[in-house]
Amino acid sequence: MSTLPTTTNPPLVCWNCQERTAGTHFCPGCGKVLQLPQQSDYFAMLELPRKLWLEMSVLEQKFLQLSWKLHPDNFVNASQEEREISLKRSSELNDAYRTLRDPIGRVEYLLAVESARKEGENKQQAPPELLEEVFELNESLDELRDAKATGGDTASLKQRLEAAEKNFEQKLAEVDGRLQATAREWDKAIDDNADEAARKQVMAKLNELLNRRSYIRNLVVNVRKELL
Repeated sequence: MSTLPTTTNPPLVCWNCQERTAGTHFCPGCGKVLQLPQQSDYFAMLELPRKLWLEMSVLEQKFLQLSWKLHPDNFVNASQEEREISLKRSSELNDAYRTLRDPIGRVEYLLAVESARKEGENKQQAPPELLEEVFELNESLDELRDAKATGGDTASLKQRLEAAEKNFEQKLAEVDGRLQATAREWDKAIDDNADEAARKQVMAKLNELLNRRSYIRNLVVNVRKELL
């Protein structure tokens, strides 16, 4: 997996010397730590391309380097404003690393910054081809709850649910595989400088797969709770 060109933050003015900068973490003129531009994102913060297939070793190296440079301990003798900026930047850096190191979180974040996925939208619905299996699963869950409440025999019901759990875990793994493949499509679209329509098409696929994954994962979680 090759390392890709990094993104850059938009130009901004240094809060200390008022010089225009290239959006780096430190002002090249006075050396003060810079505030994060509003237009920036986690990818730019870690000096990485806005792509989904990232080298984890590169991500970790970027994080460790910047974490050391931006750590509040390095600004003990600085002005109050610079100490506050350092503390905020350090916190933002931790959030960025935690998000981008998780493959699913990375996809969700990318779609969010591309305005393709917003909280409260894309309500979960059972995929049409899974409706029958989901209906049977819910019936089995209700039967197990009733058996627990009345002291009935739960052994056969648990066995049935364990089989259903394995079935949906396999479906979850299949969705993850499709997400990885579509993530590569996104990166190729960026490399090829694809037009907006092509990028939106890939993002729509990612959105659909995320919704499917979330729905199936919730099914698995519900089954595991009842099997405890």
